[in-house]
Amino acid sequence: MPWASALGAATPLYWQDLGLKPYLFQLGWFELRWYSLAYLAGIILAYWHLSRMLKAPGAPMAQRHADDLFFWCTLGIILGGRIGYATFYAPELWTSLDIFKLWEGGMSFHGGLIGVLLAIAWVCRSGGLKFLRVADYIAVCVPFGMFFGRLANFVNGELWGRVAGPNVPWAMVFPGAAGPLPRHPSQLYEAGLEGLTMGIIMLSLFWLTRARWRPGLLVGTFAAGIALCRFTVEFFREPDAQLQEFAARTGLSMGQWLTIPLFLTGLFFVIRALTKKPLQAGAALAA
Repeated sequence: MPWASALGAATPLYWQDLGLKPYLFQLGWFELRWYSLAYLAGIILAYWHLSRMLKAPGAPMAQRHADDLFFWCTLGIILGGRIGYATFYAPELWTSLDIFKLWEGGMSFHGGLIGVLLAIAWVCRSGGLKFLRVADYIAVCVPFGMFFGRLANFVNGELWGRVAGPNVPWAMVFPGAAGPLPRHPSQLYEAGLEGLTMGIIMLSLFWLTRARWRPGLLVGTFAAGIALCRFTVEFFREPDAQLQEFAARTGLSMGQWLTIPLFLTGLFFVIRALTKKPLQAGAALAA
């Protein structure tokens, strides 16, 4: 007897019925995948918005620095995200050429974050910029990429959620999951929380408040907020197959363990920023 009928629930949704494909088009062996387009859209939108932010009072860098950040942060996202995924989630990739198959998915947020921080540090060192203030501006733009990336995960039919109860009408059966049971579309939860919600929070703080005059407040808010979003969504997300035993043994998923230091770091910077005097307009560029 089907799962939904056995529990008296409505017929579940089926991912394959949506007609989604992981690519926009195919030309012979070449596929233009939504996953790649998601990264491209997020990075371009972030660059465009950063350029707008630099026109507002108090910018800690010039447009030429944003151009450098566009290149180095893109490199940091790709390399850091893949290296982080191989390190934290799929160590077997280190012994396989599959580690280079980025188009098949498999990127770590925490690895990408480390890559971006290293990129920011490099540009700041080269240009004589203040790391914390530059990081504040970059943090406002990160949710763009996270929103598109999670939508791409959904289109790919990957990173599905845990089995849902009978009272979740939007639960969905994913073809690659174990068994024909409806699951939480946790990719959409992440897009809504990590992308949309955090995007609204960060944009509002920058454009509607004086948060940018308090070094560390924006990046701290982002780090703490994204950690809370990720920690929450992990309760609905199915752990990677190779890490299910780890999650069962420790009580938390790998993603949740990794958010704890991120949250504490963000909280530190928020408290630090709020307890120090804000910058004055004339001193903003020098700070």
